[in-house]
Amino acid sequence: MTIPEDRDAGSAVPARAGTVISVDAMGGDLGPAAVVAGLDRSARKNPDIRFLLHGPQDELARLVAKKRALRDRVELRDASGVVQMTDKPSQVMRHGQGTSMWSALESVRDGEATVCVSCGNTGALMALSMVRLRKLPGVSRPAIAVLWPSRNPQGFNVMLDVGADIRADAQDLLQYALMGASYARNGLDLARPRIGLLNVGTEEHKGRAELHAAHTLIAAHAGDAHYDFVGFVEGGDIPGDRADVIVTDGFTGNIAIKTGEGTAKLVGDLLREAFAYTPLSRLASLLAYTSLRRLQKRIDPRRVNGGVFLGLNGTVVKSHGAADATGVSAAVKLAFQLAQSGFSERLAQRIAGATETAPAPPAGPKNGTHA
Repeated sequence: MTIPEDRDAGSAVPARAGTVISVDAMGGDLGPAAVVAGLDRSARKNPDIRFLLHGPQDELARLVAKKRALRDRVELRDASGVVQMTDKPSQVMRHGQGTSMWSALESVRDGEATVCVSCGNTGALMALSMVRLRKLPGVSRPAIAVLWPSRNPQGFNVMLDVGADIRADAQDLLQYALMGASYARNGLDLARPRIGLLNVGTEEHKGRAELHAAHTLIAAHAGDAHYDFVGFVEGGDIPGDRADVIVTDGFTGNIAIKTGEGTAKLVGDLLREAFAYTPLSRLASLLAYTSLRRLQKRIDPRRVNGGVFLGLNGTVVKSHGAADATGVSAAVKLAFQLAQSGFSERLAQRIAGATETAPAPPAGPKNGTHA
């Protein structure tokens, strides 16, 4: 994935040599060893990355010392506290100071690093990000955007929100569309992304009142924001080629992405089972090995690991909690590319411009869902 300059967001931002990425070493299901192994992979592939690594210093020092590629590339920040996956965001906001997650975000807030990467508790990470980094002016609800494998020429679609907030009104969905369009320009090299609004059908009379209001707002803003609005889309369009950006609320988006990940794993397991069924099928698997490897790589969620928190004064990449070294390396790669593109600055400009010109949402019917 190559990230170009945002074509309509002002002057170009020069590439930054030695981009510093702040990494929360704790909180992932596989522990700090998987995180350090992922950083090692990234460091071997990219000489321009430097890391601030947050967690228990003695433990991290032993892990880093075993990785030759990380020599003189990692600065350790001691943080003994760990945000557990079971911790409530409200508890973390009150008592999170001193944790590796808090420390990693603080480095971005203080300008020591450009992007924060964490495998930790999503709710806690979003809550702390909003407290420490603050929302961009004009943003009501930040969103988590992910890249979804698709039939489009670029290979992926952007989908948001996938879990930052389960609620979203018409104005929120408009902001998601604007942020998603900016991410598609910087993440997928699309000069004029196509935006689709997820609904239970493509007919204009279907869906909840806020979706109808959002439809009107997103369509009205398409010209000024340099995107094409294709209207309502359905679940089958998420991996399709009708839109480049799929806009939805966090409740729906989170269920969709977890369903997609589970389905990809099921397909992989069924293929392995089928090819192991008879000696002839095992022979067929050897003949089809190259194609099967290509398919596995195409649908492997680890290789597009990393949800981006949009709408904050700083970039945060949320890696999957179960990420191994491959997944962590993919999240670091995404973080590096966004940092090199000056994505945060461009997104802030986009939201600021949209806030000044966004039309008011129309009044919708008071009774919720249409058939």
